[in-house]
Amino acid sequence: MDEEEIIQEPKIGMTFTSSEEAYGYYSNYAKQKGFGVMKRTSKRDDDGIVKYITFACSKTQKRRLESNTFTSRRVTKTGCKAKIRLKLCDDRQFQISVVELDHDHLLSPGEARHLRCKRKRSENVKRSLEINDGAGIGAGKNYHSLVEAGGYENVTFNEKDCRNYIEQAKRTRLGVGDAEAVCKYFAKMQEADPNFFYVVDVDENSRIRNLFWADGRSRAAYEVFGDVITFDSTYLTNKYDLPFAPFVGVNHHGQSVLFGCGLLTSENIDSFVWLFQSWLNCMSGLHPKAIITDQCKVIQNAIEIVFPNARHRLCLWHIMNKLPEKLSGYTDYEEIKQVLQTVVYDSSTESEFENGWSLMIGSYNLTDNEWLGGLYRERQQWVPAYVKSSFWAGMSTTQRSESLNIFFKGYVSHKTTLKQFVELYDVALKSKVEKENLADYQSFNSWYECLSDYDMEKQFQRVYTNAKFKEFQDELKRKFYCHHSLMKTENSTYEYEVVEDVKVGEKRKDLVFTVYFNDVDCEVNCECRLFEFRGILCRHALSVLIARRVNEVPQKYILSRWRKDLKRGYTYIKSSYNPLRQQTERCEKLCKEFQKVAILAVDFEDKYQLVLKAIEELKAKVANDELIDNQTIQRSASPSQCCADNQTPSTTNKVLSPLVTRRRGHPSTFDFLY
Repeated sequence: MDEEEIIQEPKIGMTFTSSEEAYGYYSNYAKQKGFGVMKRTSKRDDDGIVKYITFACSKTQKRRLESNTFTSRRVTKTGCKAKIRLKLCDDRQFQISVVELDHDHLLSPGEARHLRCKRKRSENVKRSLEINDGAGIGAGKNYHSLVEAGGYENVTFNEKDCRNYIEQAKRTRLGVGDAEAVCKYFAKMQEADPNFFYVVDVDENSRIRNLFWADGRSRAAYEVFGDVITFDSTYLTNKYDLPFAPFVGVNHHGQSVLFGCGLLTSENIDSFVWLFQSWLNCMSGLHPKAIITDQCKVIQNAIEIVFPNARHRLCLWHIMNKLPEKLSGYTDYEEIKQVLQTVVYDSSTESEFENGWSLMIGSYNLTDNEWLGGLYRERQQWVPAYVKSSFWAGMSTTQRSESLNIFFKGYVSHKTTLKQFVELYDVALKSKVEKENLADYQSFNSWYECLSDYDMEKQFQRVYTNAKFKEFQDELKRKFYCHHSLMKTENSTYEYEVVEDVKVGEKRKDLVFTVYFNDVDCEVNCECRLFEFRGILCRHALSVLIARRVNEVPQKYILSRWRKDLKRGYTYIKSSYNPLRQQTERCEKLCKEFQKVAILAVDFEDKYQLVLKAIEELKAKVANDELIDNQTIQRSASPSQCCADNQTPSTTNKVLSPLVTRRRGHPSTFDFLY
């Protein structure tokens, strides 16, 4: 089917030379509309010739719900009635006799490639997979090589399909490049993506010191999900031993999202300040609200300079992982370790932590331990009792950054050049965008069943992505172990004590939490602070809300960053790794036209007000009950910011590759800064 061809709506009386032709027509129509197709029924005569056949929406069959189950399964079937039925006429042609066009679910035009009926592997693709597999190239890398050849939008299968066809993964394709090749590559990327941003920092000898780059989609995504980021620099064994420094956040599915990447020749204060300022310029001066890093003092000092108002948190996992190194010399190490973990993880309030810490230090004579002393002085940056009142999108460690490093581990060697590494980063972007697209599709076309009859659960099921709804369900299930008691009432505020029965090892213990409920504002606050920390209502708050007969929670407890029913502008941004979809092309054209109107109206108050009014009226007409995340339209990326002044050398000067970096205490293998 021609991508631009409009498939006519099925009508009674349409004829086809065969059932295969009829299926092909209905399948192409379904792709245009955004639903899957399956053969529902057929009837043959005594000679085995098909006399009647029905093609239906793939959501036609509805699964029977099992009774007395506490297991939620992802649902794709709705019992949709949309279908066409054909009969074999005397002239041996198939004619449509029944048409049902209405669907009982939302359609997803433009995402049909995820539908099972559209996922196919041609013989050429199968042959390529087999040849590559025989050469030792595994499933994941094999798949990405095919995607690069055709683009995700043009590939008619996914990675799982490839893994069903071949087994192991190893990809070896790496190009050749040096410093000049990197600059040329960046320039090429900028041609494909006008909002691609890069900065090349060189020394007095025109030798590269530092690099930073971010594509247009990442810049736009930061405006939506950039409230919390993690940052970590780690050594990758490449030709120049450059520390790899990605900026990572979390999207509405809880997946990692990339906000740019840096390569540094040294990990000193000047390099990190340069990198943070370059990144901030790239993001139009929009500061993150919270940052998670490891304990590197240099990074901490750079954050204080560039992001003085951001809430800075130290990676808890890195700290607790150092216990054997720092405390194993003590005779009572195992006991100290157990007590320290209990004080850190089980203290629900700051005062409880203070008392527990003081008791531990005194009981085991740890007053002179400098490492513990330093941790205590920085307690407000890493102890859960101190940081849980701030929003961290559920993140507590820098392991999201490290997971990206693991992605590169199998691809980077001591021979990897700068250009090769930059290209690999582009592969990582493609992979993560495809995973987000797939998760969007799954949340849009399937859902998890409710575990209860509470309207509140249905409320979250309707609007949250599958991943975040599952998190809500986890809390709802844990409510089973919570028991509430009303302690006192003051005006319209009720104070509850919620006792949670928790299993620790082979034993059970009771944890007590205080929950406040305001009857006037329908406001609930729990001292566990899970909602403030992760944006998910906790089991203790749910216990009280249900007890108060609250059917649906106020909108303030439904975070827009977890919703699946918002149109997010960054998904329509043109980028080098996101093939030009029809929607992207339309968005780009509309933005240009709106910009022309803005230029005409900006100098005159009456025209300015006229345009604003017209835009509001236009939005009301085209909205169709769809929601838009306002954060996605706060600002547009500026192509003029693609290079900072005096940072990138002119084309007349030759750019030199960086010198091999002297490592700061790292071994000669792939490593993380834990």
